[in-house]
Amino acid sequence: GKDVKPFTPEKTKEIVMSLQQPAVFCNMVGDWPALHWNVKYLSAVLEGKTIQFRLGLKMVDLVPQFETSCSYVEATLEEFLAWSCGQPSCLSGPFSCYDYSKYWAYADYKYIARIFEDKPENFQDIRWSDFGFPGRSGKESTLWIGSEGANTPCHLDSYGCNLVLQVQGRKRWHLFPPGDTSFLYPTRIPYEESSIFSKVNIANPDLKRFPEFRNSTPHVVTLSPGQVLLVPRHWWHYVESIDPVTVSINSWIELDADHEARVEEAITRMLVCAIKSAENPSDGDLWLNPTEVEATSHEINLQYLNKAVSAYLKCQQTSVSGQARSSSTSTEQRTNTSCKRKRREVGCEPEGCTHLTQDCLTPKAKELQKIPFGPQLIQVLPQPHKTNVMGAVAVESDGRDVLRENEGEHLGELHCKRKRLLMSNDCETAAHEMDSDCSPCTSQTPLSTNDLLDCLVNPRVISLVAQLLLERTSV
Repeated sequence: GKDVKPFTPEKTKEIVMSLQQPAVFCNMVGDWPALHWNVKYLSAVLEGKTIQFRLGLKMVDLVPQFETSCSYVEATLEEFLAWSCGQPSCLSGPFSCYDYSKYWAYADYKYIARIFEDKPENFQDIRWSDFGFPGRSGKESTLWIGSEGANTPCHLDSYGCNLVLQVQGRKRWHLFPPGDTSFLYPTRIPYEESSIFSKVNIANPDLKRFPEFRNSTPHVVTLSPGQVLLVPRHWWHYVESIDPVTVSINSWIELDADHEARVEEAITRMLVCAIKSAENPSDGDLWLNPTEVEATSHEINLQYLNKAVSAYLKCQQTSVSGQARSSSTSTEQRTNTSCKRKRREVGCEPEGCTHLTQDCLTPKAKELQKIPFGPQLIQVLPQPHKTNVMGAVAVESDGRDVLRENEGEHLGELHCKRKRLLMSNDCETAAHEMDSDCSPCTSQTPLSTNDLLDCLVNPRVISLVAQLLLERTSV
């Protein structure tokens, strides 16, 4: 019957926890009430409640549209719907300064637990239990509402894997494997805990400035209503709305590997906050992403680091105790040790290495043979760089044709609260009076704080620092 799902919850969870490449689940959510969550329905449920929208220009630019350079408005879903449909009523509303033909709007990263805090019954419209996670509902999910052209800069999530349900309209996902990290030129400025951004504008790559991007392997899929996309751990993704109105719901699934990631995130926060807080406040550098309320103190950051390390060590002790009770303890420990480096290279989850130990020792093809791909589980395959889904070609950014999508430069400015230490005049004078033999070459571009930070908090550096720190605690 039509109510019979292609996979049991147990089988679905096995796929989610072991598959290390993106895939699309079909016919798994046909009975979910959340499929009715289009903008018109949500507008009636929220009864005039306002939410924040991020606005950006549809004009193409070589620079990614980071949230720090966006404009923001508070509006109801009725006002958003009227604006996206071009109704005259929006001429006097919060979107009155933004021409729909030139701008897109995105209400992204909205925690359902917050926007429906007075209507908790709506949490049950989302049933992640069908994917093998009993008790997980809308309360552990986020809502995304956008207009055509709305997009999320290319980034990877530090924690968990991601399940994304498309409810209304279509979204195009450009995904890149963890092994492509160096080709995507990672950066932590703007800083957002748990997000590592790419300097490359995926819709319009500047191959002259970022030549290694040619070596990346894009996996592109268009997600339609009723489909659920699995984004494995540490897969990069750039997401764009391609229909007039889109609605998506996602939930991040926690993984054992998150404990080590939290240590790395705590180290990154300490470095970024400490160094950026020491800059002159008049520089106007917007380094803190809007999702981060403000830069916390060094003491608080240090407390968070210690808690992250304690949680990691506790998890390790629990894991070792559990293995000690197993007859295959020594075998599993040797396998986990040999797989440690491989996990980072191919994104293999701890669950994958525990239950599918051969995945770390044999070709990837053997792993994929165990996955029941077919009409109900669609494999997202890599595609050549030279041609994207629009048939455009990415070439050198020297005035010739480049890949063009609905992405552009953001307007507006967000002022972030942060504590800074001012350099004294004596220090500035000393810097200007450096001996000529010590001064940099006049043709050299002066290095900025962000240049230093890009190196200090590069994921490879932070991973090494975290390993050294954890070794110190275990001595």
